[in-house]
Amino acid sequence: MDLHLSELDQHFTLPKTRKVTADRPLAWLKMGMADLLQHPGPSLAYGLIITAVGWLMLGIADPNGHFFTTLVTGFLLLSPLAAAGIYELTSEREEGRTTSFMQSLHDVTRNLSQIAFLGVILGMVAIAWERVSAILFALLYNGQVPAGASIIEALTGEYLNFTLVWGAAGFLLACFVFALTAVSIPMLADREVDSVTAMMASLRAVAENISTMVIWAALIVTLTAIGFATYLVGLIVIFPLLGHATWYAYKEMIE
Repeated sequence: MDLHLSELDQHFTLPKTRKVTADRPLAWLKMGMADLLQHPGPSLAYGLIITAVGWLMLGIADPNGHFFTTLVTGFLLLSPLAAAGIYELTSEREEGRTTSFMQSLHDVTRNLSQIAFLGVILGMVAIAWERVSAILFALLYNGQVPAGASIIEALTGEYLNFTLVWGAAGFLLACFVFALTAVSIPMLADREVDSVTAMMASLRAVAENISTMVIWAALIVTLTAIGFATYLVGLIVIFPLLGHATWYAYKEMIE
């Protein structure tokens, strides 16, 4: 691992990272909740927007087999970008400035080109995953995607093989994307750095804090699953909570 990190230093000028203890993720959530309560209006506005977008995607995709998996994956990949404004809310409060939804949107524009570039990269990952999903559906559905099948029908019973293979592939993709974006998006919102440097710093921070980041990822997955189990209503609170908590994760792991 140290060899790989030294190779990163040869090609990128990265900020120094810190090692944190495995109990920090719970502390990040606690601080994130305190932050949300400091400015609930602007924070929950982001939660409402991401929930509304999720409802729109679910309404479009539910009857459409592999299209459902594509949109849900795209939603999960790209929604962290929407948290850039949440990071700005915390930054504004830390600097003693007035926090507001509109001001947070304005502050995001300071490094918008690099945030947008990272969004393009994540969008390309989502498109690639759509192709992989389509191929898996074609192979494991004996050459055809079942027309009009709901997602529950498509991913159970005789399609269990697809569920297992698709889930394993999705897990690997999720691990890679998590490592790339764990602290890169708040870094782009906080500093005028390029997206490649931010992603490499995120990879390094995750590599140096594997056990802690496994716990953090598990908490994110659990809370996101609760959000989906409530037909996304829970995301109104969970999304800004995770956004504020991620800011503190970034601040503790990146000098």
